[in-house]
Amino acid sequence: MEISLRHVRIALYRPSALPFLFIPLKRFSSQAQTLQWVDRRIGAPFCLALTFLRRLTEGAARRAPAEPPRTILFLKLAEQGSTVLAHEAIRLAVAKVGRENVYFLLFEENRFILDLLELVPRENVLTIRTKSPWTMATSAWRRLGEIRRRRFDACVDLEFFARFSAAIAWMTGARQRVGFHAYFGEGPYRGDLLTHRVLYNPHLHASQTFTSLVLALDLPPASLPTFPAVVPLSPPLPPFRPSEAEKDEVRRLLEGLGVPSGGRLVLLNANASDLLPLRKWDARNYVALARRILAEFPEVHIGFTGAPEEAERVAELLQAVDSPRALCLAGRTTLRQLLVAYGFAEILVTNDSGPAHFASLTPIDVVVLFGPETPLLFAAPGPRSHPLWAGLACSPCVNAYNNRQTACRDNVCMKVITVDQVLAAVTRIYRARTGEKTTDPRAVGAARG
Repeated sequence: MEISLRHVRIALYRPSALPFLFIPLKRFSSQAQTLQWVDRRIGAPFCLALTFLRRLTEGAARRAPAEPPRTILFLKLAEQGSTVLAHEAIRLAVAKVGRENVYFLLFEENRFILDLLELVPRENVLTIRTKSPWTMATSAWRRLGEIRRRRFDACVDLEFFARFSAAIAWMTGARQRVGFHAYFGEGPYRGDLLTHRVLYNPHLHASQTFTSLVLALDLPPASLPTFPAVVPLSPPLPPFRPSEAEKDEVRRLLEGLGVPSGGRLVLLNANASDLLPLRKWDARNYVALARRILAEFPEVHIGFTGAPEEAERVAELLQAVDSPRALCLAGRTTLRQLLVAYGFAEILVTNDSGPAHFASLTPIDVVVLFGPETPLLFAAPGPRSHPLWAGLACSPCVNAYNNRQTACRDNVCMKVITVDQVLAAVTRIYRARTGEKTTDPRAVGAARG
């Protein structure tokens, strides 16, 4: 088969158009270790230099502006899952200044979930291109110029302790800059560039910590870190409502892959990429889990999901399962189509990653495997989220204070989660959803746990 440049362009933007053509694309923003190294080695001295400049231009005092903000810019470059958790913070900002006056700055590949939430107008979503280091730097510089021309009143930095986000917040020129500050804690040094320095509370759920940043805009800067308020729990997320045309499109895709109309579907997100290896559950476990679900429930089909760059490895898992009731969705759907597929499925099994949070917008039940991080802070809220976490003495080892870095090279916290445990959770949830009676003692044990 002859492949033209037009075919390549189609495959880049619509992977499902050419499922036989696998083109791995790796953005610079996906190289987590490299970005952390740059943030630590270059970001820290850069923040120190900007701090000296700030004190020369603004002085050391933190004065409250004369008027409340009329425009708010959110800054959350990476991690779409965290953007879902920031839903209530964004909603509060919209209530404060109006939807048309709320903006968001992020990496271009992460705008999908923001558009899906529909809290911020599409034209107010400002993206940074991330294909290469040079592209990222020049794109960020151009965006900063645009932001400074807009003269935002407030910038809310949703990154935990990233140095460059604090630097960007200051360079926006916003009169009010809110973000987390370590004070006497062990958090990474990120200069003194914020007007409202909020103490990060590791005992609050991430959604509450994000909300606290918006609430801090109502406090005098000099009063912080004292925060005389109880941050409310976030309300349920608004449901994702696809159109009938979108449902029909995904229904046809599933039927073409062997899932009959009205058939039962369980999805497995094996997360085969190299982005966060410590969060991975062994791929062989997913294969074993798929085989046992198929054996336990003859009416169920298993779908493996994943990004286009994971399609090749997911295909290997599918081959290992070796069942006509197993199918590969990796690289065959857009992210929006994937959420539609969640609406047709009963259960998603995934590690702690973006899909666990996207799925909370749909009716699917999600079994989430936690290891180096804790569900007490980062699990998606709601009754359909079912975290499994071993709670080892060394877990969680990744947190905001260490900038999500760890010396661990052996994710025992994920390895001790067994296929039996996950199968028991899947069995209990599946039978509850379908009205089947639970007689498996493993499932009963999981329900009690």
